Amino acid sequence: MDENSTQTNIPETEARGAPFQERVQSWVLDCFGSDIAGDRAERNRRFLEESLELVQALGFTRDSAHQLVEYVFNRPKGEPEQELGGVMVTLASLCETNGLDMAAEGEAELARINSPDVLVKIRARNAAKPAF
Repeated sequence: MDENSTQTNIPETEARGAPFQERVQSWVLDCFGSDIAGDRAERNRRFLEESLELVQALGFTRDSAHQLVEYVFNRPKGEPEQELGGVMVTLASLCETNGLDMAAEGEAELARINSPDVLVKIRARNAAKPAF
């Protein structure tokens, strides 16, 4: 390193600005408003929907998904913090196994959905979703 260069130890997320989770929350608020952004049941549904779409895209079957739902819901509830850690570890492993870059794909999707024409489509699609 020459004398004119500087070395920083800024984490990658801070180098882009706010942490990813905060940037996503800002987008959700902008796209859907505070009622939907703060609706825990709705956030659960959207997370499960996206999770199912990911495993479907990777070849998981409907029958296997139904079996797994029965298995999970026949067990005691876990602690949210520990289960979140498990989701993150398992997602990282799933991505590695399938040659996917979790962080890069998250950034790419956030950039894609931030365009005005995509926001309009997402709002319309969300309005047409069934209420559960």
